[in-house]
Amino acid sequence: MNKKILLIGITLLSLSITSCQQEVEKKTRSSETEALLANLKEMPTIGVMFGHHDDPLYGIGWEGDEDRSDVKSVCGDYPAVMSYDIGHIELGANQSLDKIPFDKIRKAIIDQYNRGGMNTISWHLDNPKTGGSSWDVSDTTVVASVLPGGDNHELFVGWIDKAADFMNSLQTANGVKVPILFRPWHEHTGSWFWWGEKLCSPEQYKALWCMTYDRMKERGVDNLLYAYSPGIEPQDSTQYLAKYPGDDIIDLFGFDGYQFDRDQYLEWMNNSLTILEQVGKAHSKPIAITETGYEAIPDSTWWTETLLPLIDKYPVSYALVWRNARERDNHYYAPYPGQTSADNFIEFYNQPQTLFVGDLNRKLYKH
Repeated sequence: MNKKILLIGITLLSLSITSCQQEVEKKTRSSETEALLANLKEMPTIGVMFGHHDDPLYGIGWEGDEDRSDVKSVCGDYPAVMSYDIGHIELGANQSLDKIPFDKIRKAIIDQYNRGGMNTISWHLDNPKTGGSSWDVSDTTVVASVLPGGDNHELFVGWIDKAADFMNSLQTANGVKVPILFRPWHEHTGSWFWWGEKLCSPEQYKALWCMTYDRMKERGVDNLLYAYSPGIEPQDSTQYLAKYPGDDIIDLFGFDGYQFDRDQYLEWMNNSLTILEQVGKAHSKPIAITETGYEAIPDSTWWTETLLPLIDKYPVSYALVWRNARERDNHYYAPYPGQTSADNFIEFYNQPQTLFVGDLNRKLYKH
């Protein structure tokens, strides 16, 4: 059901970049992926896409139901953006760290593309040195160990290859590779992941990005855009860009920030969005709220009284809330039928500037 019709006319310019090795070359991306980037840049003139993590895979009280979505059950439409995580793909596992078969994730991604929506992927990969999870920060030399010359470099290149194989497998029945906004090494301004602030130097973090980007290209992955996605810790643009790997790699600026106390959340978000707008303009990149939300959404008017005023003030291409866990009580970030904020979410959905799949008119991958 369309409540708005989007007519996105975009002229794409050929892009030249400087690679990690400082060699000037043309960036090789599929035409659909180039179109997605151009449309992300244009999106704020039209509206803000709403996103939800793992949206069609499970929800409150269900898992794996065909065509189901908590968001769709409330407002009648799917989110414009869906995100997924491929943690444990590096291990050769059949299921992700959230116990979702990768075959199901692949199908959900292709289905979202066929609807005309956007997909983004994060990667909570295990600690390659200790064998622990992404959150194992017991060793401060993990990043150093996976870089060229490190003890775990060969192992880690193999891990990137497994992720690359998955990206290359995201193809429609007609053989079109689905464009993906890839968001590895996120929230690095905190220290809860093994690639975090206190776990590696700026040079090591940039080298990690460089190695990831170069290896994906070597493996023929041409359907990725890349997102730089710190937390809310940076207080200014200098801090935000302290570990920035460069315009040749990054396509979108984002950040992750969640509500605990409303006043503090508004302060954090306004500061982070101000920084985001500054760096986006300076580097000619689209910007997005790559993760946000209020766990269990106890505020019945949160969508129109807290989130909507924030996204109205800044030129963000999308805002994405985290998952509705089926295995954890009260760990959900989108409403479901009967939830306290469900009626308010319908009001949010009906605003002309909030965009869901039905609003995109299948224009996201065309130019």
